[in-house]
Amino acid sequence: MLESMIGLVFVGIVALVVLGILYSLYVNVIRKKNKVKEAMASIDVQLKKRYDLIPNILTVAAKFMEHERSLIEDITKLRTQAYNLRTDVDTISEKMNLDSSISAKMGQLLVSVENYPQLKSDNTMVQAMQTYSEVEEHIAAARRFYNSAVNDLNNTVEIFPSSVIASMLGISAYPFFEANDVEKASVNASDYFKN
Repeated sequence: MLESMIGLVFVGIVALVVLGILYSLYVNVIRKKNKVKEAMASIDVQLKKRYDLIPNILTVAAKFMEHERSLIEDITKLRTQAYNLRTDVDTISEKMNLDSSISAKMGQLLVSVENYPQLKSDNTMVQAMQTYSEVEEHIAAARRFYNSAVNDLNNTVEIFPSSVIASMLGISAYPFFEANDVEKASVNASDYFKN
């Protein structure tokens, strides 16, 4: 009788230890998934700042840059698409592509500003460009935070035994925020100067 009680106590202790380990793995996976969501939200906050700033820059630029009308329209369309796109695991790649396109077009616009001395000296434009530069730095920091959180989650999702828990919860690896080919290409400023 005493031996069966000791056996039951031992089995109970082992079961508690196993449940504790499984619970710990579960908590770890959920924390890392939530850290990625927090990082995505941080990027969204910074992108919203950019989306709010772009119309101001375009309004000032449009007064001076009649020849750049199509570029301004392209930026406006991309901004609207990106602003209206909800960021989650299913749309993060699309959001990244739109963001890259906006960055490339804004880069073209900023280079084009060099052709318009009155625009370069306009106080509103100077302040808007400084603010835009600051927002871009914040976006870069948010992307680094996101990639760090994704790296942690992806390691957890791919390494046993936490991979089993992640699989049971339907949590898979997230994509990293990477520069696309347009962003990696060098910019030839002479392409944007008038003859």
